[in-house]
Amino acid sequence: MSVLTQIVPVPRGEAARPYGAAPLAPRARLWPAFGAVYRAQLSRARVARIPLLFVATFQSIGIMVMMRGVVDAGDGEAARSVVAGSSVLVVAFVALNLLAQYFGQLRASGGLDHYATLPVPPAAVVLGAAGAYASFTVPGTLVTAVTGCVLFHLTLTNLWILAVVIPLAGAALSGLGAALGLLAPRQEIATLFGQLGMSAALLLGVLPASHMPAPISWARDLLPSTYGVEAYTRTFGDRPDWAAVLGDLSVCAAVGVVSLAVATRAYRRAACR
Repeated sequence: MSVLTQIVPVPRGEAARPYGAAPLAPRARLWPAFGAVYRAQLSRARVARIPLLFVATFQSIGIMVMMRGVVDAGDGEAARSVVAGSSVLVVAFVALNLLAQYFGQLRASGGLDHYATLPVPPAAVVLGAAGAYASFTVPGTLVTAVTGCVLFHLTLTNLWILAVVIPLAGAALSGLGAALGLLAPRQEIATLFGQLGMSAALLLGVLPASHMPAPISWARDLLPSTYGVEAYTRTFGDRPDWAAVLGDLSVCAAVGVVSLAVATRAYRRAACR
């Protein structure tokens, strides 16, 4: 028996610990930790990201105005694709592009060390940041969708579907953006990945799928944002194909789960270095 245990008796059933050492606090549960990280990220990004959200909305509306010169108004495939693709592009700009840059900057500047010292699960950090960035896309997406429907003479009846498209497409794109930012070897590479992802969402989401050659259509099927575009596109018209809409949204949800899991694993790997 050590001198320490002779001086300070240890209660039965407890392991001996150094004199004066306090027990560690229990690790925070996932969802309360997610809420705390989400509110902190939302508060931080409110000032810094609102100008960029304005740019994303202005950019999407500008694309629709430009396409209005070559696409006829009315309930046609091209008009549907332009409006739906431009609306989801706002989500891609913030959730994919900006989140990739944010995590790339955190990794390059050592900011991940701050989160690594907090008693929160890695999944809460990734989900909280992704949720905060995706939340900023809601106003811009709604404004873009309403403007596009008015510009191309499309119905606003099923605009409510965006309440499902935004979180599911946002989860898929946020997970992808976070993974790209955390896996990129340098901050500049993370920025490049984010820009390329947003460009892909623009080129493959706004143009009608039937007008693309087969290799481009295959690449389009690999981009998760196009399933959100297709889900919104199918709601136009008198008789939407709700089964197909549900299938597209299910793909978005599945990709979101996988991409966020990959981003969480990449966060653990980057934080341990």
